[in-house]
Amino acid sequence: MSQDMKGRRIALIGGAGFIGHNLAMELNRRGAEVHVIDSLGVNNLVTFSSSDSGNVDRNLYRRIILQRIDMLHEAGVALHPIDAREYGTLTTAINHKIKPHTIVHLAAVAHAGKSNKNPYSTFDHSLRTLENALDCARNGIERFIFLSSSMVYGDFHAESVDEDHPLEPKGIYGALKVSGEYIVKSYQQVFDLPYTIIRPSALYGPRCVSRRVGQIFIENALRGENLQIAGDGSDRLDFTFIEDLVDGICLIVQQDAARNQTFNLTYGQSRSIEEMVSIVKEHFPDVVTEYTPRDKLNPVRGTLCVDKARRLLGYSPSRPLEVGFPKYIDWYREMA
Repeated sequence: MSQDMKGRRIALIGGAGFIGHNLAMELNRRGAEVHVIDSLGVNNLVTFSSSDSGNVDRNLYRRIILQRIDMLHEAGVALHPIDAREYGTLTTAINHKIKPHTIVHLAAVAHAGKSNKNPYSTFDHSLRTLENALDCARNGIERFIFLSSSMVYGDFHAESVDEDHPLEPKGIYGALKVSGEYIVKSYQQVFDLPYTIIRPSALYGPRCVSRRVGQIFIENALRGENLQIAGDGSDRLDFTFIEDLVDGICLIVQQDAARNQTFNLTYGQSRSIEEMVSIVKEHFPDVVTEYTPRDKLNPVRGTLCVDKARRLLGYSPSRPLEVGFPKYIDWYREMA
């Protein structure tokens, strides 16, 4: 076991989610004392325990989430079932019990389409939890890390965009992430709270229940249903395997060079939807594709430049779509 982070206490707010539990496991493996704070309500156990969830894969998702929780327990990661919207409860946990060196804020409604359909819930679980976490953090926290999104850029103005690209989000999800970035920076200005902002993109990998595009393709293929492609399949995304993102976040936690910086943290090479579909077809030769109208609120995207993360952090993503997506398919086959 690597002891790079031995003695470091890290609180992950929203840490039982897709990104959070993967990050918790890796931080724990590297020797950190990890505390997961999560109500298990948003896109999590409470949601899929309800018979009113309306999802045909509700039982599968419950098993996936229980697998996350079991992994955390088996690793000895502390799980605090706390609603981060409750200021007093969160303050007690952070400032009087856990006393972390670092806070990572991951809480959100992690789906742009759901955010547009239910803006109240999105505001509540994104900005309310962020406000409370920041207020806790100004009492001696060494670093506050905020998970933003590539959606803050809106339509890309170039094939590859760096962190200085204009922020012109489309829809509620991207707008809230931009708002969150500015709020985080304001706490640094007013309270001298060190921060790092992370902009991931098109994540995929085991134990995700967020209904991202790759997950939907695999589930449809397993059920023998058509793969529905929004648009003509030429849209490009910087698909990023969860392990690459987690490696990058660990570098950010460890390195002072990340202080008061914003990073694109992706694979660093866009791929078309059709390229992802072609990998699915290699594993499911009989699958049929069909095309549906493109959502006008989906920005035109592409590659996120990760040169800054390479230069300052030594970030080196190593799992292209051809490596990560087959691993994801194999995991899903075993799980389903």
